[in-house]
Amino acid sequence: MMKINHKIFNIKPKSPIPIDEFIEKILYEPKVGYYASKDPFGKKGDFITSPTISNLFSEIISLWLISTWEKMGEPKKFNFVELGPGDGSLTKVFIDTLKKFPKIEKATNIYLYEKSNFLKKLQKKKIDNRKVKWIKNFNSIKSGPVIFFGNEFFDAIPIKQFTNQSNKFFERCYSLKSEDNISEIFIKGNNQDIDQIRSFETLKKLKFIEYPKKGLLELSKIITKISKLSGGILLIDYGYLVSNNSNTIQAVMGNEKISMRTLFNNLGKADITSLVNFSLLKEFFVQNNLRVKRIVSQKFFLERMGIFERAKILEKKMTTKQKKYMTETLSRLLEKNQMGELFKVVFAYNYKNNNFFGFE
Repeated sequence: MMKINHKIFNIKPKSPIPIDEFIEKILYEPKVGYYASKDPFGKKGDFITSPTISNLFSEIISLWLISTWEKMGEPKKFNFVELGPGDGSLTKVFIDTLKKFPKIEKATNIYLYEKSNFLKKLQKKKIDNRKVKWIKNFNSIKSGPVIFFGNEFFDAIPIKQFTNQSNKFFERCYSLKSEDNISEIFIKGNNQDIDQIRSFETLKKLKFIEYPKKGLLELSKIITKISKLSGGILLIDYGYLVSNNSNTIQAVMGNEKISMRTLFNNLGKADITSLVNFSLLKEFFVQNNLRVKRIVSQKFFLERMGIFERAKILEKKMTTKQKKYMTETLSRLLEKNQMGELFKVVFAYNYKNNNFFGFE
């Protein structure tokens, strides 16, 4: 039994609310939701993302984007869309990197796809460039190719959870039993959701299923644009290739994981995420006629893209203190017990060429 101030999050008493809808309210409810009311990034926030750890990460992604433009025959118009751009750190580095490559700089249009008005304000303080546009949908991108990029984008989209008991599906929900108490219940699954789950080989044999319904709806919009204009989507996130039938939802506050009980006592003050099922993403992309590169770890991708070589160039102009800091940040990005192996990289695309860097 846990206490919750349901009124400010617009949650109805005695009405079961699926996990994804509950998390959506806690994260995005206007004025009080986590992403609607605070800056979650950096040492003073609740978590640190790769772009805020090191500009090296953003430089490598920028170089990958430039190489991808080259692989596509250096088109005169090239669209880059960052999905959930956080505090704007990566796009800022991309803009600075483009200045060294006038031809692609002239060709590139940059779009930031951001749901939170609060975070948009942070991004606009950091980014001052006439080529950058903030968008709520992808309608303004009318000719391609287009590359979508999301770092820790997909894990922040709330998921549904189901149990499969002898091929009968029950959805995990929360229910307010009284004015200030919430409990967990399971209700019979929606037929449409069950049919969708059954369409994935990745999910068929699982007893506990995490189904990213909202996330796949987002990807459907993106896939439609890629299929029409050509291009692709690069996603980097923490996740797995094989499910172990466990609940991966977690909450973070003050750069530390917290219990669900602590979360319920701090609604709107903590981040809520889940691990990404990369095998499911691949299956979804293939179902929608995109080609998919081999899923690799963040360590593999960054090393293939030359992060060590880039670091050696940079350290020539660094102080001893700066070199030490860069070594520490590289460890965080690459070591197995930190981001190196836990974070995966997937690239799905609609393009005749197959020789994109970072995956072989």
